[in-house]
Parts: sequence; C-alpha cells; structure tokens
Amino acid sequence: MVFHEVRAKSVLNGVPGSSLPFSWTVNPYRGCSHACTYCMAGDTPILMADGRTKPLAELRAGDRIYGTELVGNYRRYKITTVLAHWETRKVAHRLTLEDGTSVVASGDHRFLTDRGWKHVTGETSGTGRRPHLTTGNKLMGTGAFVEQPTVTDDYRRGYLRGMVDDENEFRIPLADIEAMDRTQEYLDYFGVREGRGFLHQVRELAHWQIAPNPDWLKGFLAGAFDYLGTCSRSILRLSSRNATVIEAISLALKHFHFDFAIEELRRRRGVRVVRLRGGLRENLRFFHTVDPAITRKRDIDGVAIKSRQPLGVVSVEPVGEMALYDITTGTGDFIANGVVSHNCFARKTHSYLDLDTGRDFDGQVIVKVNAGEVLSRQLRSPRWKQEHVALGTNTDPYQRAEGRYALMPGIIEALTASRTPFSILTKGTLLARDLPLLAAAAEVVPVGIAVSLALMDRDLHKSLEPGTPTPAARLELVRKVREAGLPCGVFVAPVLPELTDSVEQLDFLLEQIAAAGATGVTVLPLHLRPGAREWFAAWLRREHPDLVETYRYLYGNGSYVDRRYRARLAARVTPLIEKHGLAPRGRSTDAVTGVPGDDDGVWPEGSLPVSVPAQRVDQEQLTLL
Repeated sequence: MVFHEVRAKSVLNGVPGSSLPFSWTVNPYRGCSHACTYCMAGDTPILMADGRTKPLAELRAGDRIYGTELVGNYRRYKITTVLAHWETRKVAHRLTLEDGTSVVASGDHRFLTDRGWKHVTGETSGTGRRPHLTTGNKLMGTGAFVEQPTVTDDYRRGYLRGMVDDENEFRIPLADIEAMDRTQEYLDYFGVREGRGFLHQVRELAHWQIAPNPDWLKGFLAGAFDYLGTCSRSILRLSSRNATVIEAISLALKHFHFDFAIEELRRRRGVRVVRLRGGLRENLRFFHTVDPAITRKRDIDGVAIKSRQPLGVVSVEPVGEMALYDITTGTGDFIANGVVSHNCFARKTHSYLDLDTGRDFDGQVIVKVNAGEVLSRQLRSPRWKQEHVALGTNTDPYQRAEGRYALMPGIIEALTASRTPFSILTKGTLLARDLPLLAAAAEVVPVGIAVSLALMDRDLHKSLEPGTPTPAARLELVRKVREAGLPCGVFVAPVLPELTDSVEQLDFLLEQIAAAGATGVTVLPLHLRPGAREWFAAWLRREHPDLVETYRYLYGNGSYVDRRYRARLAARVTPLIEKHGLAPRGRSTDAVTGVPGDDDGVWPEGSLPVSVPAQRVDQEQLTLL
C-alpha cells in the first residue's frame, strides 16, 4: 500500500445540475485502502498484446495485454487493457510446476486449472476452506516464458543477415513498417547509408558466420522470420528457394533445441518450408527467444487455450513477506509466466457493489492530509449557504486509511462549526470511533447516516467483497449508530437475481437489519454500468455458469435489469418491509425498491439530513451504490 500525502487547496466539490439530494461533496481520500487480496512478484513476466513480455511491476494502466474469454466450450486468448496497477506487501508462496515453471504469488491469488479457478493456498475444512492448489492439479497455459534477447552488435548483424535472401540483393520489407524501421535503425547504427557501395557494406555486415554465437543466431532468426516467415492458425513457417538460407535456419533452430520439419511446397516449385513443431508453446518460445520486429505475425488473439503441457503442481512453498503487485484488466485475468492468472476481485466488485473504481484505487491512495483545515476555511466564506454536504459519494471516508490519518474528526468539526447539514454513506466500521462527535454534531445540525449491506451469505461475501467488513460487522455498526441516538438508513444493494433475491434470503436480511434498529431501508437490484458489466459477466461465467443465460435475458445489452424483474422484486420485498417494521413513514412502501432512473426508488429514511427531501436514488451518479 502506497499513500501519497498531499496538501489540497480545496476539498469541497460542487455537483452541478445533478439529480442527487446534495450539491456538494467532500472526499478526503482518492482511492481506497480496503484490502486487495490477489498479487504476484514484480518480476513475473506478463504477455503483452504485441507478443512480447514485460515484468508485472512495470505495467501501467492503459497497457494492452493478453487475457482470456470463454467462447463456447473453449477459453481463448483475448487482447485486453490494464485498468489499474498497484503494489502491496504480503506473505508470498512459490508455486513450482512439472515443466519447471515457477510463479511467486500471495496465498489468496488464483490460477486457472483444468478443474476451474483455485487459490494458491487454503484449508480443507473450517473457515479457511476454499478451492486451492494441491499436488497434481494442472494449470492452464503454455508454461514459462523464456527471456527476451539483448540487442547486441552481433544480434544486429544477424538480423540484417536474415533480411538477405539472395546474395545479390538486400531488401527492406515494404509491407511492414516495424521491420522497415528496425532494419533502418540497425543500418544507421553501423553507419551504412544508401548510395555507392551500399550493397558492399551490407554484405560486409551481414556475411555468414563460421561459428555464430547465440546473439547472432537470435538476430538471424528474427530477421529471417520478418522477411520469410508467417504464423497462421498457430503454425509457424519460414519459406525460401535459397538452400543456404534454409540450411542456416535449420541449424539456428537446432541450436535452440526447436523441433521442426522441412517440407516442399507443391504449388510453388523449388520453395522449401521450415515448419516449427510444438504448437503455441513453441511458437511463443520462438518469438521470445529471437524477438521478431513484426507484431502482427505474433498475434494469438482467439487461439484456444489447451491443457497439453506438463503444468502439474509439484510444490507450493512459503517464501516470506515481500513486495507484490497486481493489476485489473478488462477480462478479469492475464497471462503470468505462461499460465492464466486471475486479477484482483476487489477492483471490479467495488465498481458495482458500492466502492469507487479509480485506477489508483487501493494501491495508490492520495490522502488530503489538510482536509479538515481546508474545509473549515472554505465553510467560513461569506458566500457559503450551509447547503447539504455528502461524504462517501465517491470513496469511502471510513476506509482503513482513516484509521491511520484520522481526517474525519476534523471534517465533522468543520461542518458542525459552520452549521452545515451533512450525510455519510459508508461500509467502514471505523465510523463507530466518531459516534460521540457525530452525536454532538446532531445537536447542532441535521445529520444523516447510511450503511451499505449487500448480502448475508459469508461465502458470497468473500467472493464479491474480499477484505471488506463482514455483513455481521456492518450490522453491528448500524446497532451502534442507533444506540448513539443517530438515524441510520441501510442500502440493500445490489440484490443479485437468482443469487440473493429469494424470499428466504431477503426475509433473513431484512430481519437482521430491523433487529439492528435501522431507521429505513432501500432495496436496489444489481446495476451493471460499463466496466462492472464486463467484470461481472466473467465472474458469473466462472462461478455460476448456469445463470449466464438468465442474466443475458434480464439485462440484455443494457445496465438496468428488466422492468418485469423489478416489479417481481418489489412485490417480494414490500410485504417483508411491512413485516419487519421498516415501512417508510408518509410515503408508499413501493419507494423502498427501485433502480437508476425509476421514480420510486428513494434514499432510505435516516440516510439524509432531516431537512433534505428523500429524492430518488441515481446510481449512475452515485459511485458507492
């Protein structure tokens, strides 16, 4: 976890023209320190979209890499984008596979096996019970990536030699700008200019080596592939009429222990083809060993992931605490040292449960250390009209970082001193620390408090909201807020169709909320905004594939669940609300359910200052919901 301490010039943010029941917000943190559970060693090579690799620690948001997607019965490689990148410190474990592949990751990290996703470590019984890797489990992928070549003078000379298919000419491939640029770069490096004596200089540089070293051979194979090679349907070939070139290619491949066949092309008399054997695993080893310039020839988008490689688990051993890294991607996974690795659940679950999903979310937290001081100054302005200020609309003000920086007491005191009504929306149980301050504030100004609580199922909570306060802890927070004499509304959001929407589940949840003393409740079905939609779809396919078609039917291509489902949910919730004494005063019970854009779904009673009308909930604008 990295905290960037800044001195803000302003912390009071306007919300012009919104449909929300407030016009101002205060967010003392940018990002969130709720726990990230999945992470790996920084030197883990990640498969990039251009076919090369880059250490996990060096990735940045916006980088294009390979993930996977399930298409029919096969999982296939798919180009995706890094949405976030962060660093933490955790106890790590070294995972070793049959073929020698080694990966260092946290015990919570998950890898794809031929039997589904499994954590690195776990227990077979008790509270730590979960699917985890054991000896004999087989991971999915190609196995370890090899190190990419260093560009030396010999590599450059070998590459230029690979561009020569005929002793009497030297051609720069005109179809691919990458090969043109590399060739020109290497010629410039050696001081070769077009004009008189050009071909002679090239021959001097690119002459055959009697005893070529590995760097020269790597460069030669890279140049030969750029000039003569193709890779289609996972079949890598190099073809030429020049017998000397074919022999040189064969010798170079043998040096690096590649298996290949030499074939004659019937339709092109005199052309011989060197075909690499071994499928995608050997193709990637070739690309990473020699590094051709032309990236389009290295494309594996859509290629199926097979389980033919010897990737059985040999051992999982602890290696102590160390710096670890992780990313969030558009597909929810990535390729780490040749095996399919899950990215952090916390990223996208936050985006649709009730947390901000900024790119620096929980690994790079910006802390406005002077938030209370700046807010106090802004609220003393003669132009300030004591309008409702909301906290928790973008990032949770009671995230774990608050335990270290304690910014909220100063903020509460500034709002109270200026007689500004305010509200807090949180899932953080640290709010209990400030209950005396909040109770004193409520004697001076109207105060609203709301807690979000999505579900009661412990296993589902661990899957969707890892590292966040448990449902039981949040219910206890509601109880403490009410015992302090303060109002507390509860957002039951999101309700997941077919997962958390049964009468029994809702009845038990609402019973617990009522027993905790909540002043009101609003029930909201899952809202799949862009970003959250892609993550949830991947999660659903992985964890509940039998529900994929149901969700397609309910959501189609939109963010909102079908209106008929909303009507059924409202019919199911309304009598339960009445049963547990949570019906709103002075308005229809129907107002406790809704979705973004509906006129009926409103903020739960107690969540807003008493002076603020209970407007409808707009999840499009309220990130925490």
